[in-house]
Amino acid sequence: MQPVIDIGVNLMHPSFDKDRDQVVKQAEEAGVSALIITGTDAPSSAAACAYAALYPGKLYSTAGVHPHDAKTWDAAAQETVRKLAQTGAACAVGECGLDYNRNFSPPAVQRRCFEQQIALAEACALPLFVHERDAFADVSALLRANRSSSAAVIHCFTGTAYQLEEYLALGCYIGITGWICDERRGGALVALVNRIPPDKLMLETDAPFLFPRSLGLKGRASRNEPRFLPQIAGFIASHLEKDPQVLAQETYANTCRFFGIAL
Repeated sequence: MQPVIDIGVNLMHPSFDKDRDQVVKQAEEAGVSALIITGTDAPSSAAACAYAALYPGKLYSTAGVHPHDAKTWDAAAQETVRKLAQTGAACAVGECGLDYNRNFSPPAVQRRCFEQQIALAEACALPLFVHERDAFADVSALLRANRSSSAAVIHCFTGTAYQLEEYLALGCYIGITGWICDERRGGALVALVNRIPPDKLMLETDAPFLFPRSLGLKGRASRNEPRFLPQIAGFIASHLEKDPQVLAQETYANTCRFFGIAL
């Protein structure tokens, strides 16, 4: 079976503190050959990179500051992210971007933090792992204005057809999570997934969040895990009317190319 790669797993989340190694093992047994751990602030990025180093060739990490935590972006945080990016400990800058849905950090602070991380990715020749929620206009404008060569993936895309086309026009890759498996809110994304070019699609769980409801357990909370990624891939393949193995091959190649990893 063709393996798949989870491009976004919050493996340093406290919900994994008691069984993190087991989660990694179960993911591999399920055919998920590599995980890219998401850094969301300076401390979690450092922890993620350190943990990934324990599993060379299996675990990778991003380094960045999430828009929720943009208020923590200062000279020290910037230096931490810069060192992780510059030394090769991280394979992307992020999770960075804008989130105007909750505004846990003021929008102006978010924009400054995001813009500086775009510049950091450019300086370190790394791609961007981008979060966007209710902030399409500003995210797309900042990407258009501030980057020239750094690739970007829109993490957990759930936007409109127009937004998808605009991101693709900017050269962005599109990350799809188990959101698409949610019969309550994933219908619009199901209708759009065939508009994503095969060379721009990547797969992610965003674990422990966004448990794929197509697995059952509807109506109750459940921790998402990277071992469920093949089910998400199969769900997407069925709606694309594509052989799951072909989808796995395509997304695997896209991920290796985007993050500059060789497996």
